[in-house]
Amino acid sequence: MTLDLHTLFLVTIYVEAILGLLLLFVWAQNLALRAVCWWGFAHLLRLASIALFGIYGQVPDLISVDLANALLFTAFAVTWTGARVFDGRPVEPVYLVTGAVLWLLICRLPVLADDNNLRSLIASGIITAYTWLTAYEFWRGRKEPLVSRWPAIVLFATHGAMFVLRTPLNALVNGRDSETIFSSAWLSVISLEAFLMTIATAFILLAMSKERTELRHKTAAMIDPLTGLLNRRAFLQDAQALLLQQIARDRPIGVLLVDLDHFKSINDRFGHTVGDKVLQIFARIAQANLRQADLVGRLGGEEFVVVLADASIDNAYLVADRLRNAFAVGAAVVDDQALHATASIGVSVIVDPAQDLAKLITLADQALYLAKARGRNRVEVAPLEVSLGSEAPQYPSMIHAPEQSAA
Repeated sequence: MTLDLHTLFLVTIYVEAILGLLLLFVWAQNLALRAVCWWGFAHLLRLASIALFGIYGQVPDLISVDLANALLFTAFAVTWTGARVFDGRPVEPVYLVTGAVLWLLICRLPVLADDNNLRSLIASGIITAYTWLTAYEFWRGRKEPLVSRWPAIVLFATHGAMFVLRTPLNALVNGRDSETIFSSAWLSVISLEAFLMTIATAFILLAMSKERTELRHKTAAMIDPLTGLLNRRAFLQDAQALLLQQIARDRPIGVLLVDLDHFKSINDRFGHTVGDKVLQIFARIAQANLRQADLVGRLGGEEFVVVLADASIDNAYLVADRLRNAFAVGAAVVDDQALHATASIGVSVIVDPAQDLAKLITLADQALYLAKARGRNRVEVAPLEVSLGSEAPQYPSMIHAPEQSAA
């Protein structure tokens, strides 16, 4: 059976073109998938490289060979960069052009002008390095036991091994005086490479899909679906970690326990839709008024909790009062309904290693109870002494709770 080289070449070109455009289309639908964009461009660069080699493997001139190889090296460099992006590692622009620049500089050496075997050996070495580096990047990100990641690793490692064998293959073919045999061997190799790249990309996309699905499930288990804040379980885990971190640095921690006043009455009078929007309003206000290092979560019902990193009693009180005022303004009108929505907030601050998160929340809860007993729409500070070292001031109970108008 005679190999139809023209058909083989066209199939290879079409595979690269379709896959490259498909990946760019997927990226356009979801711009967050940056790795897909890199891989799409990599396939289009491979397409341009293969096209420059000519339909029957006949190279028009040496410049075309150098340019085709430079494009091919850049394509593999882009694939490697996509693997780094896939696992959240930084992009190094120098990686993208190193292979191409190295090749173009080497090609200027007189010793390589007529030594096709040496040129092939160098080219194969560059591509082997890129493919094995790509396999290594996927291997580095193997923390999640995803089956689909390992076939991609094996395929890229195999792809690199093919280039290691390419130079001996070229020497074997060149020893025979049949141009057809050379063309058949050359096109068979690049077609097999395109096939391996296609399969590897499919497995990579499968790995990406699984990882994103697992991330969504993990995120859904941590997020309160109504407000988008951390739920009780996730918040307590993150807050405990933050507490230990701050204590290790001898920094104070502030806890704000927030309860929306008369929330049941709002639900009964205006309906649960309005009540849900009131909860969402407070969540947005809290996120807008807190630093990135702080945490906010919904404990359940109309109760929220905030952990402030490196916050003195004065700072914690000011943050709590700012939240209280902003919520009263933000929830004044909901769905054209005039509301009198307010919040009571209890504050506790401590840096004593003997105190844990549960103790801090209990102290904040005591202050919250006092705020409600004194008329609601208030901020009260828990009656505690903070341990900040031998020179730390001792704050009397409620010294930072000035009289405020009752709701």
